[in-house]
Amino acid sequence: MSNEILMEIKSVDRTYVDANNHTVDALKDINLSIRRGEFLSIIGPSGCGKTTLLRLLAGLDVPESGVITLEGEEIKGPHPDRGYVFQQGSLFPWLTVEKNIATGLKARGVYKKHKNEIAQYINMIGLDGFEEVFPHQISGGMAQRVAIARSLINHPVALLLDEPMGALDAFTRADLQDKILELWKKNETTMILVTHDVEEALYLSDRVVIMSPRPGKISEIINISLPRPRQKNSQDFMVMRSSILEKLHLASTIPQVEYNI
Repeated sequence: MSNEILMEIKSVDRTYVDANNHTVDALKDINLSIRRGEFLSIIGPSGCGKTTLLRLLAGLDVPESGVITLEGEEIKGPHPDRGYVFQQGSLFPWLTVEKNIATGLKARGVYKKHKNEIAQYINMIGLDGFEEVFPHQISGGMAQRVAIARSLINHPVALLLDEPMGALDAFTRADLQDKILELWKKNETTMILVTHDVEEALYLSDRVVIMSPRPGKISEIINISLPRPRQKNSQDFMVMRSSILEKLHLASTIPQVEYNI
């Protein structure tokens, strides 16, 4: 990881109107610099705006105020330079593994030029022999690998991961965590992960951003100095896990109303 700033979020607010016609402050005064090549995780309670923030970075949503930049240029919409992996993978059910991975190349009009890379990415995610298999014929963990390969084949400078392991069993989740780390090291792609799992954030990340409840604000940013590869059962790991859980609990605590009588 370098100290070069890849993405910058400056004084970003985001509000929306809910089903009851109430104005909701989803994000308030978000300021964050993301370094090129780092692995950053965003954690916080449900409804604190984690996914909203990720969608803003992807250009799938726009801030109410403030600005988000990538390499100094304002983000104004989605672009292949930012890959996005959804919680459920969102593969096209009528396409094979190989053709799902190829969709990004075809959308950009570069399929003929880069089609030879498809086999490389299938090998990279460990799915050799599954090229002609359809999504309903593979496991959830395998489907998420395909979704990650589909994003990475576009050579994005940043990969945005919206709880891609949230619906997986513990064994599959651990396996995919290691695969993501392997891809991160090999491709040197900046990765930004939204997760509810403190252990996952600690295992994967260079830094962990803790967000407080709505309106979502950054409560604290923690540098993870543990050496890699990390051992989840080591004393240092467990001590830091407990520390982050405590900080997360404090960030999630809604201040009580004070009455002066």
